[in-house]
Amino acid sequence: MRVLLVEDDEMIGRSLKQALEGAGWSADWVRDGELAQSALGDGGYTCVLLDLGLPKQDGTEVLRRARERGDATPVLVLTARDGLDDRIHSLDLGADDYLLKPFEFRELLARMRAVVRRRDGAAHSLVGSGALQLDLTTREVVVNGARDALTAREFALLHALLERPGAILSREQLENRIYGWGEEVTSNAIDVLIHGMRRKLGADAIRNVRGLGWRVAA
Repeated sequence: MRVLLVEDDEMIGRSLKQALEGAGWSADWVRDGELAQSALGDGGYTCVLLDLGLPKQDGTEVLRRARERGDATPVLVLTARDGLDDRIHSLDLGADDYLLKPFEFRELLARMRAVVRRRDGAAHSLVGSGALQLDLTTREVVVNGARDALTAREFALLHALLERPGAILSREQLENRIYGWGEEVTSNAIDVLIHGMRRKLGADAIRNVRGLGWRVAA
């Protein structure tokens, strides 16, 4: 899954990007508020990690504008601003959570999972229903109660489909959810992923709608 990291500190940004990618996320990193606005406009992110003290445009302004244009992407504020007024203001502007620096990376991952669950309308770690579910904590697929491990890209693809069961997602939409900036994407990358997923889940788990894209059953 793709995350947008908005952090102007070189050391923190590089460290977080490496840690996120090591945890299976595809992380795009920008260092000022204007670039953050541009990246959010392109869409495709599962969540945003947003620092407040940014050059060119403050993080609170990035958040305000995103919510005003109807962008509902979960936003987790990461900042050294520990004042009560700062926390209240960010949450009132539409932040989904607020984590003070310094923090433990494990806690950050848990909070990311939590804001994604809330966006998906799930009170626990399982997304989906019936015979096909996805465990956000273990990053496993659950088929008729049986669990199977997924690669990071398989997980991102299935999560995108299960967020909108029955809806058709195009090749471009799926690529935007799976691959970050600078990652090489071959023309048949999605086809290869789906072929591998069908071997794990069954031939009918992910259905092709010719000329439009793919979907899972509603």
